[in-house]
Amino acid sequence: MKIGVDWGGTKIEAIAIDPNSGSETNRLRVDSPKDNYEEIIDKVVWLINEITRGIPSFTVGIGMPGSIHPETNLVQVSNTKALENKPVKMDIENQLGYDIKIANDADCLALSEAIDGAGSQHNSVFAVILGTGVGAGYSVNKQIIVGPNKLTGEWGQNPIPGPMDDYEKSIKRHCGRIGAIEVFLSGPGLENHFEFMSESKKTSREIVSLYEENDPIATEVMDIYFERIARSFSTFVNILDPDIIVCGGGMSEIDDIYSEVPKRIISYIASNFFLTPIVKATHGSSSGVRGAAHLWN
Repeated sequence: MKIGVDWGGTKIEAIAIDPNSGSETNRLRVDSPKDNYEEIIDKVVWLINEITRGIPSFTVGIGMPGSIHPETNLVQVSNTKALENKPVKMDIENQLGYDIKIANDADCLALSEAIDGAGSQHNSVFAVILGTGVGAGYSVNKQIIVGPNKLTGEWGQNPIPGPMDDYEKSIKRHCGRIGAIEVFLSGPGLENHFEFMSESKKTSREIVSLYEENDPIATEVMDIYFERIARSFSTFVNILDPDIIVCGGGMSEIDDIYSEVPKRIISYIASNFFLTPIVKATHGSSSGVRGAAHLWN
């Protein structure tokens, strides 16, 4: 049995997949502890033990925000502060008593969609997470591309392509980077910009609803948001030119992304046309956890 765990900022989810049929046989979900590292590890271990109870043979793959540093084996570039510089893989394996595989959550999204999702008919798949954080995974021939620094797809850490406006120049990621793509395209990033423009707090869902109702401030905020996505997507399109771009995460549910970004991106790429499909993940919120289960392919 293949066990996959998706380790998010608000929830931790596990599934069991039959390796022969590819069908899901069980699923469990728990709320993720916010800031206490020991509690987070204990919850992940508990969830794995629960979903594997009574299963004689299985593998476990975990998708998590950030990646494992190749020399220190500590977590790096995670948008979950409690995990930064922690020996996550070692601590989980010590409690479980067996080996696991860990990959970036966006890598798991890419693998899932490449194997049997929106990218299954394409050679190269660039999978973007637009959610609590922003990241990406890259798959070629249904294999995750992992470089020596374990940073493939960490596009959300890059500065948003310029020229930056005064607002963009003033916003820092928690690590101190100024103008990182993540702080503008994530859900919290959209909420912060709306608050800056309107001097009122709204959730990202509420902002999108106001936009759909033609609220003038929400419309202006979303217009800038779509332009920022186009600017940001242009960076990897110009370098990798993937066959398809697959979007996951909560912000990927904004339907107008898929009509607005393709026409806006042409101003930022080295071409006067753009043929790459930009689509939602076929497996939706389940893509990451399915990809984690497939890490043992």
